[in-house]
Amino acid sequence: MAIQIQRVYDLNPKRRGEYRVLVDRVWPRGVKKESLNLDEWLKQIAPSSDLRKWFGHDPTRWEEFQERYRRELEAQGDELARLAALASKKTLVLLYSARDAEHNQAIVIAKAIGEMEE
Repeated sequence: MAIQIQRVYDLNPKRRGEYRVLVDRVWPRGVKKESLNLDEWLKQIAPSSDLRKWFGHDPTRWEEFQERYRRELEAQGDELARLAALASKKTLVLLYSARDAEHNQAIVIAKAIGEMEE
């Protein structure tokens, strides 16, 4: 299974065999839709607006954010399974727009998908 995480503002050109999925609830500021070369925008898999606002990308809330978000992701089991199946066939690229590369929802999604294989 191949999963990559990339920030939309640091995006490389799309390569063959990649499947790109934006996992943000809101469209990234200042980014044109055609520039992302997306295969899919999965708004519904992103953290809820309430959770996103509570987290506010505060690293001190990261552990609690992961726990809360994992509970939200339980309702997205079918989508996660579909993404896992895609990742077994081609490189799945999870795109996010947050500034913090170490504390964002794409990391949590990648872990959840990876655990499905175990």
